[in-house]
This record gives sequence, structure tokens and C-alpha cells, in this order.
Amino acid sequence: MNWTSLLVALFGSTHRVTHEGELLSGSADVNGRTVTVVGTTDHAPIGVELALAQARVVLETVREHPGRPIILLVDTQGQRLRHRDELLGINRYMAHLGCCVELARRQGHRVIGLVYDQALSGGFITSGLIADACYALPEAEIRVMRLPAMARVTKIDEARLAELSKSNPVFAPGVKNFVAMGGIRALWTGDLQAQLIAALDDSPVLDERAADGAARGGRTLAAQVAERVVSA
Repeated sequence: MNWTSLLVALFGSTHRVTHEGELLSGSADVNGRTVTVVGTTDHAPIGVELALAQARVVLETVREHPGRPIILLVDTQGQRLRHRDELLGINRYMAHLGCCVELARRQGHRVIGLVYDQALSGGFITSGLIADACYALPEAEIRVMRLPAMARVTKIDEARLAELSKSNPVFAPGVKNFVAMGGIRALWTGDLQAQLIAALDDSPVLDERAADGAARGGRTLAAQVAERVVSA
């Protein structure tokens, strides 16, 4: 689904969201509430400028609209792989975006993420995954790392990783595997506006992803390990 169709499905035709390059930003009304919308389109690579632009929208919402919910729309191919961005410290800019979202959350803003097209690697981590809850459309493409890259990093043979991915969601890309691991709270089908309203009302404030992953069989030990660390 493209971003224009998505916005109509979520908010009707009266939304005030515009795009400037690969940045989506603006506001919309849903069920009597005004929300801030910020995100990306066209499989955007998250570089220095785009990270700062999204962070600016979040900070303006915190400053000018206390308590207003924030909707993060995700379509990214990950961080921009350019020498310039690396020299400028793209990791710091992406961390800044994450910190702005966390500030908004601590100031009482509900933050809901929605992957509507593509979500890859670091660009996903500092947008949808950092929300109170992240949802996805069934046709979305989600992965943090391709199996060849994972093989290089882990030193595990790619064929072995491919075999493991058949039974273990941790090793496998795909939206259903991220649901199993708890990274995606649920898939949205049918009436997207109704799904959004329910998410704004019912999404958890505390991070339940590890518990969801354990309950769904996708991450069987993460919640236990986290509990042991907290109790140590």
C-alpha cells in the first residue's frame, strides 16, 4: 500500500499530512483525537538529514502539543550507507531520533508505529521498534539482516542459518516471524482506522515484547534473561 492510500485508510481524506522528499509529516484527526504523523516513504534510506527532520517533528509535538499521540509510519531500507553519513556520525543522529521518541513517551505521548511497506535494519530500530507498540500490514517486508550478512557476522554457515530459519524466527526475516518474536504486536487487516483507534486505546505503555515473544514461541528465553538481570 502506498502512503497516500494508507493515510486515507487511516484518517480519511481530511488529514493534513504532506510529504517533502522522503519525509512524511503533519497531523490528522481520528475518533475525535488529533495525532501527529511522522514517517518515511519510497523505501527511504535514513541519513543525517532525514533522522534530524523526523526528530524535529517529534520535538515540536512535545513542545507545542502536550500529550498528543504520535504515529510513526515506517518505510525504510535502513540507514544510508554513505561515507559522508558515517563520517558525520549517523549512529549519533539515529540515536538522537530514538531519544526524542523516548522523551515524547516520558512526557505522556502515546507512540504507535506502523510498518506499511518496508522496514530494514537500523532505520527500523529507531522508528517503529522504539514505539510503545509497533504494528504492520501483512504485505510489509521486515528484516534486520539478510542471511548472507548474518552468516558473515556470526561465522555460521549460511546453509545452516537457512535451516535454522525454518524453525526459529530469530534467524528468519519476514513479518510473521517478527510477530512471533514480539517485535510486531499484531498485523492490521480490514478496517485500518478501527485498528488504529484500538491501538491508541489499548497498546501497552510498558515494553511487553519479550513476554509476547515467549508466549508466541518466537523468543523463548529473552524474558527470563531480562528478569534475571533485573533481579541480580
